[in-house]
Amino acid sequence: MLDLHRISAEEFKQVEKIPVAVVLDDVRSEMNVGSVFRTADAFVIEHIALCGITGKPPSHEIHKTALGAEDSVEWSYHSSALEAVEQLREQGYKICSIEQVHGSISLEAFTIVPGEKYALVFGNEVKGVSQAVVDASDCCIEIPQQGTKHSLNIACSAAIVMWHFFNVR
Repeated sequence: MLDLHRISAEEFKQVEKIPVAVVLDDVRSEMNVGSVFRTADAFVIEHIALCGITGKPPSHEIHKTALGAEDSVEWSYHSSALEAVEQLREQGYKICSIEQVHGSISLEAFTIVPGEKYALVFGNEVKGVSQAVVDASDCCIEIPQQGTKHSLNIACSAAIVMWHFFNVR
């Protein structure tokens, strides 16, 4: 780790984080969960809320893609994403569901306010973010796409959005 200038999981916990929490709403693939942990580590995200059927550490499948980031990034489990976003709102986070819905804001047009705290909600691989969470969100953000599918794997979507918030800090 010294040759690569990497910090330990313990040192990571002391590093200043960007004011972003990630909420995973019923994400079924533990490999996707692990990828989100790894990306959250790379972009110094404050916290991940694992909700509903979303797998949680310790898990061999999560570890295969997280590569230990499940030990560095703070996380919590909630029975539902709605419960998690309500708690995050009480803590001063602006709730942003990453979803294609009527009235959503394109990622590149979304204005990140310095110092504001954001909770980014990513949904199930098939069903997306639950309607109850979309309804409870302060806004919905979508990643602009022009291909035939107009959808991305959740790990890919999370990486794009986390990088955007990291890059603007």
